[in-house]
Amino acid sequence: MSAGLRALLLVFPLVAAVIWGSFHTPAPYSLGDDDGSDVVLSSLPPLPSWAGDELPDFNQYRDATERKAAFFSFLYPRIVLANSRILIERDYLDALSRKDELSSSERTWLSNQAQRLRVDEEPGSPELFDRLRKRLDVISPSLVLAQAANESAWGTSRFATRGNNLFGQWCFSKGCGLVPLGRVEGATHEVAKFASPYRSVRAYIQNLNRHPTYQVLRDVRREHRANGKLASGSALAAGLIGYSERGEDYVKEIRSMIRYNNLNYFDQAFSDSVDGSTSMKLKQLASASQENSLMPDQTTD
Repeated sequence: MSAGLRALLLVFPLVAAVIWGSFHTPAPYSLGDDDGSDVVLSSLPPLPSWAGDELPDFNQYRDATERKAAFFSFLYPRIVLANSRILIERDYLDALSRKDELSSSERTWLSNQAQRLRVDEEPGSPELFDRLRKRLDVISPSLVLAQAANESAWGTSRFATRGNNLFGQWCFSKGCGLVPLGRVEGATHEVAKFASPYRSVRAYIQNLNRHPTYQVLRDVRREHRANGKLASGSALAAGLIGYSERGEDYVKEIRSMIRYNNLNYFDQAFSDSVDGSTSMKLKQLASASQENSLMPDQTTD
């Protein structure tokens, strides 16, 4: 952990982690068949081995500030990893949109992305590219960090520790996850299990990128992109009304967590790391051999 991050986190009261963790509310929308994997693309480098690491035991930290620092330090590199791989896919999408003719493999990739992101348009059409471009995009780290902390009680919930599920994602196939202890009679949903926390992050981003409930979030993101900016987590939170049955109160809570923990720091760090990035730089980010190299104030070997 960098000295700057450590200093940043220590300025906040210790009680914050306990308070925010108690507000956990699972998301009511299913991810369907998503397991957090990538659509095959030759320009995507193999995932680094640490992407498969399981969740640490955050209960080992008695000091709440120490727990927060450890949680953010563990999760941020996985957000950078997921987002950088999406940016590689987005660059490929843009390259295909400029071609006069598409090969069979290129059409297959577009079809797979369209199916994954639930876009129903004519293959290779301008409408397909436009809708995919809107959905195939990154989620600001501050929002990911705040929701993960909220939904997983800072990585200590049953669903996080037993299923690597940091966001309360649901699934509906029997045995696909963990049965909520308070599930009402007649309900069939389970809380999805993932092979690793990284897979949970990747699936969460995909959920926001394709579910109709988060159309507002995607509209906000696109407006900021049109102005050459990365939308802040607080701005994107406007599209989370449907993430929790608490509605507007949930949005206010997530925004408060971002503000209270100064999570915009991570948005700026991510923006700095990818602004003007070449294809080679994105591939370095997307395959970093050491997760710590993706932390703010670090460089990728």
